[in-house]
Amino acid sequence: MTKKALIFALICVALGSLLTFFIMRKVDKKNEVLPDTELIQQQMKNVSKLVVNEAKISQIYNYKDEKSFMNLMSFDKKALVVVNADVQIMYDLSKLEYAVDEANKIVKITFIPKEEIKINPDIKIYDVEESRFNAFKGNDYNTIQESVKKQFHEKIMKSNIQANAKNRLVSELSKFLVVTQSLGWTLKYQDETITNTADFNELIQL
Repeated sequence: MTKKALIFALICVALGSLLTFFIMRKVDKKNEVLPDTELIQQQMKNVSKLVVNEAKISQIYNYKDEKSFMNLMSFDKKALVVVNADVQIMYDLSKLEYAVDEANKIVKITFIPKEEIKINPDIKIYDVEESRFNAFKGNDYNTIQESVKKQFHEKIMKSNIQANAKNRLVSELSKFLVVTQSLGWTLKYQDETITNTADFNELIQL
């Protein structure tokens, strides 16, 4: 190998080493940011599932319907209705929306889905009283079912079933708080900063 060729080869090796150094430095700088965002994204994926609270409710009530003939005669139908219902309150957190601000180290939750209430009643009817002019028909059973669902919905909204469902939701969302705080990031819901689970309880309107 001539002297010129040797010098050229050495220059190429030096340039290659220098180029490799700068590339690796850039990769290292990128890797300083990626682990945090990857952990946060992974946590979001882990939470993106159904949160379900289940309960059983029983109720007995009287169904009555009356028809009159010229306000002179009344034709009544009555029944004792016994209801056992399976109730589910669900939050589909796959619909949760959020934004990650890497520059300012902020995770902002922008949308939390509302609860879905499912009521599956098992209705049994006893002590049916009816008349020829006001007999039980198919739409009476539909009316009873709709009435039951409405009453149960009102009952659920006033019971601890709703509160328990909210507590489970807050517990699931608090996982974001743990991971963001451990990484030195800030968690927000809309424009309010979340520092503890009590903040979630105050800010989430169900």
